[in-house]
Parts: sequence; structure tokens; C-alpha cells
Amino acid sequence: MKLALYGGHDRRAVGEPILGPQVSVPGAASLAMTERGGTLDVARLRESFAHVAVHGDELPLFFYSDLFLKHPEVRDMFPVSMTAQRSHLVDALVKIVSQVDSLADLTVFLQGLGRDHRKFGVIAEHYGAVGSSLLATLEHFSGPAWTPELAGEWTAAYELIGSVMTAAASADELVRPAWWRGKVVGHERRSFDVSVLFVQPEPRMGYLPGQSVAIESPSRPRLWRYYSMANAPRQDGLLEFHIRLIDGGAVSMALTSSTIAGTELRLGPPVGVLTLSQPVSGRDLLLVAGSTGLAPLKAILDQAATLPQPPKVHLFFGARTADGLYDLDSLEKMAAQYSWLTITPVVSADPRFAGEAGSLPDVVARHGDWSGHDAYLAGPTQMVRDAAAQLASAGLPEDHIHIEDFGWSEP
Repeated sequence: MKLALYGGHDRRAVGEPILGPQVSVPGAASLAMTERGGTLDVARLRESFAHVAVHGDELPLFFYSDLFLKHPEVRDMFPVSMTAQRSHLVDALVKIVSQVDSLADLTVFLQGLGRDHRKFGVIAEHYGAVGSSLLATLEHFSGPAWTPELAGEWTAAYELIGSVMTAAASADELVRPAWWRGKVVGHERRSFDVSVLFVQPEPRMGYLPGQSVAIESPSRPRLWRYYSMANAPRQDGLLEFHIRLIDGGAVSMALTSSTIAGTELRLGPPVGVLTLSQPVSGRDLLLVAGSTGLAPLKAILDQAATLPQPPKVHLFFGARTADGLYDLDSLEKMAAQYSWLTITPVVSADPRFAGEAGSLPDVVARHGDWSGHDAYLAGPTQMVRDAAAQLASAGLPEDHIHIEDFGWSEP
């Protein structure tokens, strides 16, 4: 299963700085090696982290208190409220520890973090501070289990992780800015809770269809939320975003405001791997979009339309009610234009709807055999997980299932 490490649309943020590299050692190939000449003791690191993780929110509370007391200059990089940020730290550590013996997956994740952290203004001096506080936190909660050998293991792991992040950030600095200015040149309210924004970035932004960028609104400083571009790169450089208003979501409220037109946003670098395989596999495509999970899949549709021989594409677009199918008119126009495209709208809780009804994964499953397809899924976490599980159990190879991961963000 191909997992997008950053997702799109109305989802939660991966947005504030989490942790940074400590040393600059080029090359990701050394990630699993220690200066002792062997591999990191993965089992020992996982056992150690499991021991400290049981302390829950006390872990990030101690870490950030230690960091801000010793290095108050880094406080301005973070939002005023640290509630969500504490969760981001733990979730990032969980992901790193769970993938520490999977070099390819972990390298992609860390390279993305390294590139993405540039937008916060992180400099080399900050990274040593973060590493010192992280080790102090692990030592504090490990108690008697913290030995010089375990300290050396965690230090080596952090340094090697940092080498990948630093190398990725340094390489990225040579080819693109840390962030882009993006002026909102158009705003359309498509339903009571979904708006479409058209944003002109400066300078022009290069990206792959299906990728996402973090967005910061001037009215919500230091709060970054990730949204997928809903179009493939265009000649005029314009970006289309689908924004769903989330109850209590500070950034989504700002971006769906009726006064958003003309606002200058800040855009982070494109991230994520929910993109067409290169070279294109030649298999037909199954796209499953829940709500504004449509955005990255619509960008992939744009890309498919440019291929010399587009594959057959079947897009299932689901929402709770018919009103939630906010972009159906545009999709149906595309289907009328392209013979290779089939659109099936689905609702789960609207008896007035005359079309397909039921949960989106169930409707997809009963529509045929998808085992010869490449599947791209985006939307609410549970829907995506259920659809992926059903497709896999029906015979679709897991490496042909590409999904978004929304599990460690907040509205």
C-alpha cells in the first residue's frame, strides 16, 4: 500500500515544527547504521519508547517546557496554543520509531519533514537544542532504564535521522524558496460548508498532481494546515483548493470567510506521494473521494487528460447528502468531454437522492472487480481505511492501493 505521508484538503495539520536534525551527514543510505558499524537496535529503541509513551501528554509537556526554558528564542516558531502541537510531537515519534527498520519509507518521511521545516525559519542552531531536549525527555521518563548504552543508541538514532532531514533541506534550498506568497484571486462558496479558493502563487510553484501544501492565513499566524491542489499545474500557475469548514477549525474558518478574496497567504512546499506512478503503470484507475478528498483526485484527473493514451478512470465521489456533492457539475462536464472517464456520485444519508446510496466503500465494492486497477483513495480517515481493506480483501494488491493519511492532524 502506498501511503501519502502528507495529505490534503479539510484535514488536520501537520503544520508546526516538530523536531529537527542535529548534524549534517550527507546521504540517507547511512540511516540504519551506527558508528559501531552495525545497525540500530530497533527492538531496544521500540521497547524504550513504549516505556516512556505510557506517560501520555506528560511527555510532550516536559519536552516543550525544557525546550522553551533553555531556548526561549524558539518559542515564536510555535502557535500560541500548544495543545495540538503536543500531539504532533508524539505522533511523529511514533511514526519514526515504527518505521525505523524500513529505510525506504522512513527516508521519504524524514526528507519531507526536512524540506517542510524550512518554512518555519529553522536554522542549524535550533536543531541541537531540539535534540538535547528530546534526550532529556527520554531520560526523565525512562528512569532507571536509562543507561549510557541506551543514551548512546538514542543519540545515534537522532543524529542519523537528522542527517537525512538536513540533507533534504539543504538540497531543497538550492532549487526553491522556503515558502511562497499566494494571493487569493477567487472565492466560490459551493455548499454551506465547502468553498473553492483560487490562489496565485509568487513565484510560480512546481508540484505533482495529488500533492498538498501547508497554508498559513495572516489572521491565524503560525497555524499551518495542509490542503491539496485540485488541479494539475496550469500555464497561468493558478492553484485551486477545496476548503471544508470544520467546527472549531481556526484556519478553515479564516479560509472560507466571505472576506478572503484578495488576502495574501503563505504556502509551504508541495509534499506527499499520492501521485500517479512513474512511469505510468498502464493499469486502469479507480478513484474514491469522500467529500473534499476529491481535491487531489481531481488533480490526477487533470493529469490523466494530458496523457497520450489516458487509462480508463472510474471516480466514485461520496458525501453524506446530495448537497455535499459540491463539485458534481464540474465532474459531469469532464465525463461528457472524456470517453475514458466514468463518474459515480454516492450519498450515505439522503433518502431524497435518486442515485447510488450507502457507504462509499460498500458501493465501490459492489460495482465490480477492481483487482486489475490502481486505486487512489482520499477523504475521511475511516472511509479511506474501510475502502482500502475491502479492496485488498477482494484481491487488489496492496502496492496498487494509494491512500492519504489524516491520522495525525487536527481541524
